[in-house]
Amino acid sequence: MDIEELWNKALKHTEIIRSRIQALKVFSETHVPYILLSESTINVGDTVVRKGEVVVEKPSLLVPPHNPMFEGFDFDGEEKFNENNFINFLLIRGITLPSLKYDNKIHTLEVHEGKLSDTIKYFEKGLQQKEDVQTGLIAGPEDCWQFSLLIFIFSQIVRDADNDIRKLLEKHHKTDE
Repeated sequence: MDIEELWNKALKHTEIIRSRIQALKVFSETHVPYILLSESTINVGDTVVRKGEVVVEKPSLLVPPHNPMFEGFDFDGEEKFNENNFINFLLIRGITLPSLKYDNKIHTLEVHEGKLSDTIKYFEKGLQQKEDVQTGLIAGPEDCWQFSLLIFIFSQIVRDADNDIRKLLEKHHKTDE
C-alpha cells in the first residue's frame, strides 16, 4: 500500500474511543499517554496493544513555517514512511500543523488474547476504574498505526486551539504592560 492508501485507511478505520479530558499545555511540553489497539494481522483474533506517550512540545507564536518534527513514529523503515514524504503528503492535502516536535515513545508492545471489541471494553473499563483522564484510547489498523496515533494527537490539538490561542495572547499582552 502506498502512503495515500494507508492515510485513507487510517482516516476511515481510526476510532478515538476515549480522548484525554485535560487540554494540552500551552506554556510547556505535554506528555500525552495513549493505548492504541489494533487487530493483529499475525495472530488473527487477537489484539496488538501499544502503550506509550507522545511528547508534544510547547507551541510558540513565532514559528518557522510548517516544519513539524516527528520522532518515534517508525517513518524510517520504508520509503513510503519517510518523515519528509509524510510532511509533504499532509501539506499537499491542506493539513498544516503548528511547528512542534512530536516525540512518540512506545513503552510496551504486546498481544492481548481476544478480539478487538473485547479488548476495547477491557481497557476502557480499566481507565474508568482508575479514573484516568490523561490517557487516550484509540483503535486503528495495525499496518498504519502511526497515522491513527497522529489523528488522535491532531484531534487533541484542534480541540484545544481556541483556548490555547487565547492563553498565548493573554500572556503576551501581560508582558507588554
